[in-house]
Amino acid sequence: MPKPRLTTCQGTDIAPYLEALADLRIRVFRDYPYLYDGDPAYEADYLQRYADNPRSLFVLALDGERLVGASTAQPLVDELDEFRAPFERAGYRIEDVFYYGESVLLPDYRGGGLGHAFMDARERHAAEAGFAWVAFCAVERPDDHPRRPADYRPLHDFWQGRGYRRIPELATTFAWKDLDDTEETAKPMVFWLRETPA
Repeated sequence: MPKPRLTTCQGTDIAPYLEALADLRIRVFRDYPYLYDGDPAYEADYLQRYADNPRSLFVLALDGERLVGASTAQPLVDELDEFRAPFERAGYRIEDVFYYGESVLLPDYRGGGLGHAFMDARERHAAEAGFAWVAFCAVERPDDHPRRPADYRPLHDFWQGRGYRRIPELATTFAWKDLDDTEETAKPMVFWLRETPA
């Protein structure tokens, strides 16, 4: 299988890929640990916030013209209260933090280095833009969750290998509807943080 090519864009330049990106997020986040019962209306609203922000970043993986993976980021100061508040309470200057929205990649394309490429692109952008910190948050599910696959491997080793540290005091909750649920419930999310690589 040929390796997808990477390209980056910011703000409204994502417009040609917005629908494909929404579909990709819904597909990938159905899997454990997110178990997201995708909502196209929510996706349109969520992604439009990034598209409307000229300081956002999209890193796209394209196989031909097909979007097979993507990662997003934007300044934390432009994010929702749920993501800003833990940093404000802990005394960080949120203007100094570049926040990663997500990385999503179709299963057939995993294991070939695209996860590192997504990280490299966002870290490089953050450094060039003068941010002191880069951060993201991840959902935390109990080890005995009934939908946890027997072969599930969390990404902690990958993140730690990239220099990120899990910071328990930087925690929040965010609500979405799980598969098979009838309504949204708040999920615990913990941030991972590192100084922006030089």
